[in-house]
Amino acid sequence: MTKHPDTVADPGRIVSLAQQIRDGVLSPVELLQRYIDRIDAVDSEVQAWRELCLDGARSEAEALTREIETGTIRGPLHGIPVGVKDIIDVKGVPTRCNSKSRADIGPATADAETVAALRAAGAIMIGKTHTTEFAFRDPSPACNPHNLAHTPGGSSSGSGAAVGAGMVPIALGTQTMASVNRPAAYCGIAAFKPSTRLMPGAGVALLSGLYDTVGYYGYRVADAATVFEVICPSHARMHGAAAANTALTITNLQDPVLETADEDIQKSMRQTANLLKDAGHTVRKQNSPVSFADIQEQHRLTMEYEIGRFQRELLDKPKGSVGPYLCEAIERGLEISEADYFEARRAIDNARHSFFNHFPDTDAFLWPATPKTAPKGLEWTGDASYISPWTALGGPVVTMPAGLSSENMPIGCLLAGTPGSDYRFAGTVRKIADAAER
Repeated sequence: MTKHPDTVADPGRIVSLAQQIRDGVLSPVELLQRYIDRIDAVDSEVQAWRELCLDGARSEAEALTREIETGTIRGPLHGIPVGVKDIIDVKGVPTRCNSKSRADIGPATADAETVAALRAAGAIMIGKTHTTEFAFRDPSPACNPHNLAHTPGGSSSGSGAAVGAGMVPIALGTQTMASVNRPAAYCGIAAFKPSTRLMPGAGVALLSGLYDTVGYYGYRVADAATVFEVICPSHARMHGAAAANTALTITNLQDPVLETADEDIQKSMRQTANLLKDAGHTVRKQNSPVSFADIQEQHRLTMEYEIGRFQRELLDKPKGSVGPYLCEAIERGLEISEADYFEARRAIDNARHSFFNHFPDTDAFLWPATPKTAPKGLEWTGDASYISPWTALGGPVVTMPAGLSSENMPIGCLLAGTPGSDYRFAGTVRKIADAAER
């Protein structure tokens, strides 16, 4: 087995950690200190954290420890630390979005809804993780824990790196194009991106209202799925849980865009499909009834149109206070006509209808997360072309670790579901991961 570098570590299974806390085997104070020690050991190299909130986290851990001693459990995540992408509000902490334009912004006056939901479940916010600027393409300082010379992906760069380096068991990201699923693939961890716009967006810096979605990182699929299940909105639980001990039907989707995948990625996908077959699941290759290249372009157009309108004021900031990639996207978006925007939205809606109606009995779609592993250098956060069409199609998308490349870099695959099936899909991906996660 290939030995990981010292900057890679498993932060632990969330269900097991929570059970140890409930049983009194491990206190929230002890668990928090474990991650603080890990941060002290490796974050000077990985640079996942924008700002740590250790005084508040320690006070919260002490309170949660006292509650355990009196038999009080706030929820399923009682005492579990969380890292929060720095476009998501945490009360008392500035949300700087990795932008010089926000250097002097004051602390947030309230938690984002997703942070509040985690606190209600007993979680502890340990700090803010690095992000690309306003969750677009201008990079953060975060590095890939598997090779510090490579990107961890974007835009949730710090969140993916923090979990991959063992510094926290849960982290929050957001996805407008590929910003939850790609860092997970590059950093060798798991992520659960819910159906597009399923989760409440209150308290999250806006990039594109049509696509912005909060997602959840854990070291393995069961961890990411658990976090989603704990705070899943009540209206999204209507499909119920996945049936136990039932073989799944998995569509190994084919489309011309996959011709850019390198041999390591293709080999990993074949191995994943074979593992699922060996576990008794039905895996069938089928061509997509819609063009993923077309959806990718329609996604880009609609996203940049909204970036142009929602972020127009950033062009008026002092020169140098907003990065070039974001400024260029705003300018491109302002050039897109309203007619083209609505035409692209309608095209995506039609493609979504055609696509999912074509696969009425599919439990999950299997697809590579990226055409190649994490690129060298930090200036480019990687190729989003395999993920962005799934964001536009709108269903839940899970990243599952799928081994290492010939150069010992992580490979991830995507497991995609039907829009709105999220709660049931969380059980589905657990079964898939039991057979094929590696």
